[in-house]
Amino acid sequence: MNKKYIAYVGSYTHECSKGIHIYDMDVEKGRISERAEVAIDNPSFIAFSHDGNFLYSICDQGVSSFAVLENGDLELMNVQSINGMRGCHITVTKDNKFLIVSGYHDGKITVLHINQDGSIGVIADEVFHKGIGSVAERNFRPHVSETCFTPDEELLCACDLGIDQIKLYEFNHVTGKLKLYDIIRSQQESAPRKMIFSKDGRFAYVVCELKNYINVYSYNKDSEKERFELVQNIFTVRRNHKSNSAATDILFTESGDNLLCTNAGDNTVTIYSVNKETGCIAPLNSLPVSGDYPKYGCLFPDDKHFLSMNNEGNSITIFTVNYERGLIVMNGHEIKISKPNNMIIKQV
Repeated sequence: MNKKYIAYVGSYTHECSKGIHIYDMDVEKGRISERAEVAIDNPSFIAFSHDGNFLYSICDQGVSSFAVLENGDLELMNVQSINGMRGCHITVTKDNKFLIVSGYHDGKITVLHINQDGSIGVIADEVFHKGIGSVAERNFRPHVSETCFTPDEELLCACDLGIDQIKLYEFNHVTGKLKLYDIIRSQQESAPRKMIFSKDGRFAYVVCELKNYINVYSYNKDSEKERFELVQNIFTVRRNHKSNSAATDILFTESGDNLLCTNAGDNTVTIYSVNKETGCIAPLNSLPVSGDYPKYGCLFPDDKHFLSMNNEGNSITIFTVNYERGLIVMNGHEIKISKPNNMIIKQV
C-alpha cells in the first residue's frame, strides 16, 4: 500500500500524556512512530467527521473540535460544554450535522449541532437514563458507554452497561431530538458496552463487559415484530480465563470475514470467523496482547496488523495477524505511551 496514513491516539492526561498523540504509519512494516502530541485535557475518546476533515475529542470541558490539516496535524477550533459530567464516547451523523456524546458518569446522552465550518455548536437535546442496575458499585445506576446508529440512521442505539439495556431512540435529523422507540434488554449483569453492525447492515454485534459475552442480533428495519432478534450468544474468553476479565472492544476486519474482541484483565484478543449468511461467529483463537488492560483495539488499513491500546500497561503493542490460523505474532517492541485509550486512522 503506497498511500500514507496517520494514526491518532486519545489518552488520559493525569499521568504523563498531554493530549492526543499523532503517529506516522508504516503500513507495509506494521509500525508507527510518534510525530507530535496536541495538548488537551483527557481526550479519552476521539472520532473523525465522516469526510475526515475534522477530529472531535472528549475533554474535561466537554467536547473539542480540531481541523485536520493537509499534513495530518491538528488545529484546535473550539471547545463546547455538554452541560454535564465528562463523556466517554462520540458518534457523528453521516451528514456531519450532529455529534452525540455518551455519558458514562451521569448516564446522559447529549446531542450537539455541528456548525458548517466543522466546529461544535449548541446542544440540540439531552436525555438522562434512569433505572437501577443489578451489580453493586459497578452497575448500580445508568452508565451510557457508547452509541451507534442503525445502518439506515433511523435509530440511535445507546448501550447502557449500568442497567443492562440498549435503548433505541428515533433520531430527528433536522432538530437532533431523541424519542424513545424500544429497549433491548440484555442478560442480567451482562453490561452491554458497545454495538457494531456488519457492513451489509443485517446483523448487530454487542460486546457485554461483565459476562464476557458477544450477543449477535439480526436486524430488519421492515420487521412487523421486533427489529432486533437474538441469534447467538458466545463467550469472548477461554474457559481458563482470568476471573477479573472484562470484554472491552469489538471490531471488524475491512473484509468483514473476521471479528476481533479485546479482553481486559485476561489481557487477550479473541479472533473469530464470521458467517456472513447467518451472522454467527466462531472463535479461532484467544491470545495474549503483551500488555495490561487492552481497552480498545485497532487494525492497520490492510488488516494485516493489530494494535492493542493497553491502558493500564501504558503501551501500544502491535501484532501481525494470521486469520486462517487465528494467530497473532508480536511485531517489534511495545510503544510506550501513558494511558492510551482509543486510536483512529486517516489517509493523508
